[in-house]
Amino acid sequence: MAAEFQFFNPAEKVTITQGRLPHWDQVHSTYFITWRTADSIPRDIWLRWREERDNWLLAHDINPSSKDWRFDFEMLDDVARDDFRQFARTLENALDGCHGECVLRDPQAAWCVAEALHHFDGSRYLLGDYVVMPNHVHLLVGGLDRGAMLKQVESWKKWTALQINRSLQRKGRFWQDESFDHLVRNEASFGRFRAYIARNPVVARLRPSDFILWQRPE
Repeated sequence: MAAEFQFFNPAEKVTITQGRLPHWDQVHSTYFITWRTADSIPRDIWLRWREERDNWLLAHDINPSSKDWRFDFEMLDDVARDDFRQFARTLENALDGCHGECVLRDPQAAWCVAEALHHFDGSRYLLGDYVVMPNHVHLLVGGLDRGAMLKQVESWKKWTALQINRSLQRKGRFWQDESFDHLVRNEASFGRFRAYIARNPVVARLRPSDFILWQRPE
């Protein structure tokens, strides 16, 4: 199954284009993506994490204010990027604390997200494993350049927010504006992300009714 996904290789040609946001890519890359509900992390934790992240990037000669800081990050060596992943898990641990309303515990809301993810699988993108947690989503997706990936994430978020808010008879921001994505560099990294997705409900000590886990058949 992993052979169907293509992985980022910094030694090969990278295309950088400019648009509303600059983006860079190799054709048909694979991404691990996370987005979360607007109330999923207490504000003080979020602000402290952002400050620590920016300081980490500055210490590695990366300007966190740059729209394309992720390109510079992906050019770092494996040791530095692994260090960042360890640091980034502090935010992921906060997510697993299940702060906020955790609207996605509701099976109807969670299935709205799952159905949106599957809708264009095989036509616009190749959907990998995903988990819909009570207040966030993790997934693997391939077959998209970076610009298309960003647009697809915004489409998923916009559509599901509209449908979930409508079902709850309310308005307002449902998802946090910022999403997080990591390029997958090789099959071993792909396997680690798959394992992380599978473990996430266990780490958060969720009941089977509290989440949706889907794993692409081998």
